[in-house]
Amino acid sequence: MPRDHSIKSVLIIGSGPIIIGQACEFDYAGSQASRSMKEEGIEVILINSNPATIMTDKVTADHIYLKPLTKKSIVEILEKHKIDAVLPTMGGQTALNLCIDCQKAGIWDKYNTRIIGVDIDAIKTTEDREKFRLCMLALGANVCKGRTATSYLEGKEIAQEIGFPLVIRPSFTLGGTGGGFVFEKEAFDEALNNGLHASPIHEVLVEQSILGWKEYELELLRDNVGNVIIICSIENFDPMGIHTGDSITVAPAMTLSDRCYQNMRDLAIKCMNGIGQFAGGCNIQFSVNPNDENEIIVIEINPRVSRSSALASKATGYPIAKIAAKLAIGYNLDELQNQITKSTSAFFEPTIDYVIVKVPRWNFDKFKGADRHLGLQMKSVGEAMGIGRSFQEALQKACQSLEIKRNGLGADGKELTNQDQILDSLKNPSWNRLFHIYDAFKMGIPFKTIQKLTQIDAWFLNQIEELVELEKEIQKYTLDTLSRDLMMEAKAKGLCRSTNCTFTSMLGKSSACQAKGDGYSSGV
Repeated sequence: MPRDHSIKSVLIIGSGPIIIGQACEFDYAGSQASRSMKEEGIEVILINSNPATIMTDKVTADHIYLKPLTKKSIVEILEKHKIDAVLPTMGGQTALNLCIDCQKAGIWDKYNTRIIGVDIDAIKTTEDREKFRLCMLALGANVCKGRTATSYLEGKEIAQEIGFPLVIRPSFTLGGTGGGFVFEKEAFDEALNNGLHASPIHEVLVEQSILGWKEYELELLRDNVGNVIIICSIENFDPMGIHTGDSITVAPAMTLSDRCYQNMRDLAIKCMNGIGQFAGGCNIQFSVNPNDENEIIVIEINPRVSRSSALASKATGYPIAKIAAKLAIGYNLDELQNQITKSTSAFFEPTIDYVIVKVPRWNFDKFKGADRHLGLQMKSVGEAMGIGRSFQEALQKACQSLEIKRNGLGADGKELTNQDQILDSLKNPSWNRLFHIYDAFKMGIPFKTIQKLTQIDAWFLNQIEELVELEKEIQKYTLDTLSRDLMMEAKAKGLCRSTNCTFTSMLGKSSACQAKGDGYSSGV
């Protein structure tokens, strides 16, 4: 159907202050959505408490309110403007939670304001761990064995039923706040109390651990008549056990068979349809048993634009937030012509012939005493994205962009040489485990040992091992004797050039001046 012309004004709720787990990706989404609405002649009213955003520039919306994201602020705006609809899906968890609070208080009904882009039942189903579990089971989707607890005693009973190891996931929280793995009874009491206090409704899901399984995400869009498309598949380099915001992620998925992908795709569509019939975007996280691809578990569903949506949008060139906003005001996918290219409608699934790798950035130095080990609670404060024709090239470019004074994955003289420290890092992941995997291969630690400790898919480890072997081959030559073919292979695999470059480290510092002026540049 065409645009709903009864919607003449829309309130967009922003995400507020930048915090771990919720940062600039929602500024990006909110700005896209606002401009998308204005293209349709809709009056856009925007509320965000953070002035340091693009979305609060005066050109983005018709009316901008730099106010606290509270029910009181929403009421003040609704008293001042006749608002037909509210779009809460562009402001992350903060916007969704505020939307629910206003719904419970009867604010939307009082001011005759519709919720678009999602429905309340979908939010409640996906954020309430018990409702989510029951919904997935009703749809025939596998979930981890577990139940929700609202008290300490109830949590203890569930733990005794399931046994250890366990995962604790608080309801209605962002970035895994308050969650974590529990491997033994002695640590359970503290973890359970932390989870209950972290949840605004004092509820946690206590479930079996699937530590070490492979993790994937699918980005979906659905219109008003039920058309669903998959925008992008994303694979986590790291297995289950590390929050996806702290994991290296790759688009498209590298180690997923077509059969497993098609099963996951069908399951994703079934799940999105099962949580509610809204038009907009959705992100679904899956876990796959590394020993049996037929065993797929649904981990989480976000019925909104997410952090991963921003990555998928940049990776594919598909403007997810823009299209999601169009769908929310009534358009269907096949009606949105020339939205992606001059000849392509929005009703298509992008394919890419390149690889995107996102590597998180941390700044633990600013948080003295912080635990640097990675787990279910997100700790990264940013990310760097590399684009290449291969995984290796994209990975190297992302590592070079981290601003941590490294010239890629290795060969820069910063290798860790203590084997015990390397083995401990492989088993207990921290921010620099990726570099220590490289160091482990360089030191000669067996492939099986590295895989057993990290539980990272063998394909990814093989890619890193190839880079180590290439480095060893290059070290056999000087810059004068290095063949063009070997140089081109190195460039195709993303090795960089700078004054203290990878080649300088491998070939010797005496070649630095010559390497600096020989005209080679990073491969694209």
